[in-house]
Amino acid sequence: MEGIINVLKPGGMTSHDVVSFIRKHTRTKRVGHTGTLDPGAAGVLPICVGRTTKVAEWLSGQDKKYRAELQLGVTTDTQDGFGTVLSERKVNVSRERIEQAIHSFKGTISQVPPMYSAVKVKGQKLYELARKGVEIERKPRQVTIFNIEVIDIDEINNRVLFDVHCSKGTYIRTLCHDIGEKLGCGAYMSFLLRLSSGRFKLEESVTLEDIEKHSLNNKLEELLVPVDQVFDTWPSITIQPDVEKKVLNGNVIPAHKLTGPGNPEEGLMYRVYNQQHKFIGFSQAVKAENGKLCLKMVKSFFEVE
Repeated sequence: MEGIINVLKPGGMTSHDVVSFIRKHTRTKRVGHTGTLDPGAAGVLPICVGRTTKVAEWLSGQDKKYRAELQLGVTTDTQDGFGTVLSERKVNVSRERIEQAIHSFKGTISQVPPMYSAVKVKGQKLYELARKGVEIERKPRQVTIFNIEVIDIDEINNRVLFDVHCSKGTYIRTLCHDIGEKLGCGAYMSFLLRLSSGRFKLEESVTLEDIEKHSLNNKLEELLVPVDQVFDTWPSITIQPDVEKKVLNGNVIPAHKLTGPGNPEEGLMYRVYNQQHKFIGFSQAVKAENGKLCLKMVKSFFEVE
């Protein structure tokens, strides 16, 4: 059983909990998620099953979209509503100032990863140190906020709902905290919903109940998205039968052994199929030492029968 399941992770579960759930129902050990989603958050969590775990890193590196709520006037040690309150300050800011502060984070910004995160420093996860009461210096990271839009401002309860489209590695908790610091009143993230991760969207996701039901009816494969379909924006290429084994063994294949559409372009990634239209893997067009264009296998998925 192989493919990717667009799971709707419920709040209150860790990403690892979801992976364990999928392992149980697919009866497959080789299962992995494509980017941690906070236990208190809900939303899109693509899960790779079988050999598709090979592309988990590619999927985790794709853009994300979220709907988040920040609570003004309070800061916590976890930068969300599950931590210990560190400070409480009076909120005396206008709607206009709130919107200006939020929009000022659009673009490439620096973020300091929160102590309660899975980032590793010298082999130790930050949250493990944080639970021991240890805080260490963290290096800022460059992330990109492609778009950020205010949805609603609740002036009575000092809450702000907004949507954000961001790059890999962006901590929305930290974004909320930094917005609060810019406004001078502090803030924490009180709600988070992941709307999309790459091509996987919330409205197309399946619940754990859906997965359990399909598993009981032996129809779980209906929920699996084939790995080549996930990368269907990449061009496809077909290899000739006499070089199929060589491709799967990682050998570089000359361009004249490839067929359409169009000629391979140096540097581009391709979905590779054999003459029977069976997906084999992903390859990149590169130049060999003789200067001629060749196909180099990057991720191989299936063996020749």
